[in-house]
Amino acid sequence: MPLWRRPQLLSLPRHQPARSLALAGIAAVFLVAATGCHRSGFPVYPSNYREFAYVTNGGSDTVSVIDLVNLRSDRVVQAGQQPTGVAASPTRNEVYIVNSGRGNSNGSLSILNTESNHILTTIPLHRQPYFVSVDAEGKRAYVANSGSNNISVIDLDRRREIAVAGAGEQPGLAVISPDSRSLVATNRGSGSISIYAVSDDATQPLRLRTVLEGCPGATDAVILPDSSKAFIACSSGHQVMAIQLATTASAATAPATITPDAATPARPAAKDLLLDLLDVGKTPVHLAMKPDGGEIFVSNFDGNSISEIDTSANEVGGTYMIGEHPVRGIVSADNSTLWVANFGADSVSAYSIDDGKVTDNVRTGSAPDALALSAAGNLLLAVDSRSGDVAVIRTQARSDYQSRSLFTLLPAGVQPNAIVVKAFLVKK
Repeated sequence: MPLWRRPQLLSLPRHQPARSLALAGIAAVFLVAATGCHRSGFPVYPSNYREFAYVTNGGSDTVSVIDLVNLRSDRVVQAGQQPTGVAASPTRNEVYIVNSGRGNSNGSLSILNTESNHILTTIPLHRQPYFVSVDAEGKRAYVANSGSNNISVIDLDRRREIAVAGAGEQPGLAVISPDSRSLVATNRGSGSISIYAVSDDATQPLRLRTVLEGCPGATDAVILPDSSKAFIACSSGHQVMAIQLATTASAATAPATITPDAATPARPAAKDLLLDLLDVGKTPVHLAMKPDGGEIFVSNFDGNSISEIDTSANEVGGTYMIGEHPVRGIVSADNSTLWVANFGADSVSAYSIDDGKVTDNVRTGSAPDALALSAAGNLLLAVDSRSGDVAVIRTQARSDYQSRSLFTLLPAGVQPNAIVVKAFLVKK
């Protein structure tokens, strides 16, 4: 059973998230420096290059660290109770791990140093946190506490929670916009969206700006690269909510509540506006956005399909069959290929965006869920939630007559939940 359907758990997004400019720069360094390849098509890395994948194991209270340079397990790190969401800093050699806790116990946020692969500190949170979002400067983290109906603001310099903002019922995740001016929280229990104005003011870093209703089972959320729009998966139905985010600093001096009947056409706005409710397949659980922000691909779990959304027109271009119970998607850096984890088929599908068709199906372990791409994009990592391993897949065919293939399976822990990749250069 996927995480978004388990009691007290929601789907783990990606987030984290699109690779940062710093990560792209690092990838460019070793790609330009490479003078050849090894292991039949793998990049040659500088001697001081490091790249790790971090997998949270909710059932064993650990994080598995995978060395992506040497393609082997590096170590297992003890985390807090039931680690779930994980995100990498865009500016520091750090990874942030959400420990959801068990029963009525509070959760926490662990900070892991990626150079030593040891936990530096753990910050107390509230009940049932699941995901973490980090701003573009790497200074603040935001965590939705589903069991406490609030949002924690974490100062990553001072290593502590500096504020708590109220949310709707069972907030699943809180996503910070690329410009760090808006925070969007999905409230699964109340079927609503809370939008906050973000400030550098430590005394009031979050101010509730707007509440949007009418999104049953609000689960996943993505924000366009220019911070102009947000899209929300309404997982208890068959729709995706399109929202225009406020474009001025003075937007919405008082919280507003907007229902679907009050939808307004897209235009530059001083307030957050509900643009549309878009019909997709049954039970949309995850949104995969192209790096250029032009399209979003919806994984429709009970529809066995994906839906394609044009983000400029706020229109669904089509819905296409993909595999049994698609649960997660990720788009390649060149915007050409959508990878989809088919939870019920023990496979990952490669969908050619330009051609509009599935080009490959690769077998994985049991119940693939979370996905991540290596910094160079030559490997896809699929977390197999039932078999407790990570499928490492070549993203390029080795010849004209060979398809993409499973390269290896690497062990993870019990009930692996989420994955993030961190690449960096160490000082010589």
